[in-house]
Formats: sequence, structure tokens, C-alpha cells
Amino acid sequence: MLVLGLLLMACAAAFAGLLIAYNLSGGPDYTVTLLGSTPFTINTLGAFLGGIALTLIFGLGMWMLLAGTALARHRSKKGRRQRETARQATAERDMMADRLDERGGSTVDEAAGHRRPAMHRPQWMRSHGH
Repeated sequence: MLVLGLLLMACAAAFAGLLIAYNLSGGPDYTVTLLGSTPFTINTLGAFLGGIALTLIFGLGMWMLLAGTALARHRSKKGRRQRETARQATAERDMMADRLDERGGSTVDEAAGHRRPAMHRPQWMRSHGH
């Protein structure tokens, strides 16, 4: 939307500039010359309405440019907020896991209700230091 608005503004401004530069003669009817060709003849009312149309197209392009900029800024803020929330959640999770480990060697799985089965080693493994 940002690029499309900028392109629309540039095209409208370039077209208006070319029309003004090539058509400086006056009279009741204007023969429009654009890049060496004469595509049409226009009267005063037509020139006025054409100017209004070009202004509206330029304004639409400006609006699209500003809306695209605002949307990009909003998305950027939202992404930063989500990353910060994820960082805080990770830090809180790590802090809680450390607290659980300090209390009695329990793990995060035990805190969630998933207890590990006790590992029973045979007597011969316990006595030989394995």
C-alpha cells in the first residue's frame, strides 16, 4: 500500500507537470500536447475538471502512503510487544524452574503434574558405584 500510494502520487504529479510544461498557450479551447502528440482538445471546464481529477488522484496516493506508513508502524510495535512478552514469559519460566530445582530437585515436568517414575537400580549396581 505504501509503494502503491507513492507510485500513484508520482504518476499524478508527473502527468500534471508534463501537461503544464507543454501547454502554456491560452484560448477558449486547448489542444493538449503531450510528449510530441496531440491526444485531444479540451475546453476550460474540461481543464478545470481534469485538474480536480489529478488532485484527487494525488490525494488518494498521499492517503495510501500515510495509511501504509501507519500500518507498518503498528505492525512493528505489535511485533516488539510480542517479543517482549515472550522474553518475559521465558524468564519467568526459567526462574520458576530454578526455584523448583532449589526446593528439592523437582523438575519442570513434576511441576506440571508429570512425575517421572523412580529409577530402581538392581542391588549389584548400587553396591559397585554404577
